[in-house]
Amino acid sequence: MAENTKHSPGGGDVFPLRIRAPRDFFGGLVLIALALFALWAASDLSGVSGFSFGPGTVPRLFALLLIVVGAVVAIGGLLNDGPPLESYALRGPAYVVSAIIVFALLIRGAHLGAGIRIPEFGLVIATFLAFMIAVLGGHKIRLVESLVAAAAMTAFCVVLFRYLLQLPFPLWPTF
Repeated sequence: MAENTKHSPGGGDVFPLRIRAPRDFFGGLVLIALALFALWAASDLSGVSGFSFGPGTVPRLFALLLIVVGAVVAIGGLLNDGPPLESYALRGPAYVVSAIIVFALLIRGAHLGAGIRIPEFGLVIATFLAFMIAVLGGHKIRLVESLVAAAAMTAFCVVLFRYLLQLPFPLWPTF
């Protein structure tokens, strides 16, 4: 009996659009959220004044472009069929984000308040530790290969940032 029941075209649904491609829909929402964060972060930078661009012009333009792209992707998730959401592993991204934070704290040092100070560890130690922390996010970790890769990446960063780009990063700790 229930199979023969006819539903009205309106269906009485509260939200008539169904999310047909959840990856695309939620991915588009994440892009929009990221763009809104970028707009907020660049809000204190000056924009276009007359015929000259200010330091906030390009970040705002890219953020607005990212909002448009995110909206197109999210709308595509409502209109086109796609695969369902799968479980998401948080281990890898958590370690990579942790590595970035550790690098930022160690490269120049930081004052965390309440008398807590992290000294400058320099580019060599900060890069090596950040790489090793990021490696821990993987499931198949080979210690010797990870140490060699970390040493190679550290050497590459030293050559690139200190000598080719001539950025004033300290190479070693300054206590």
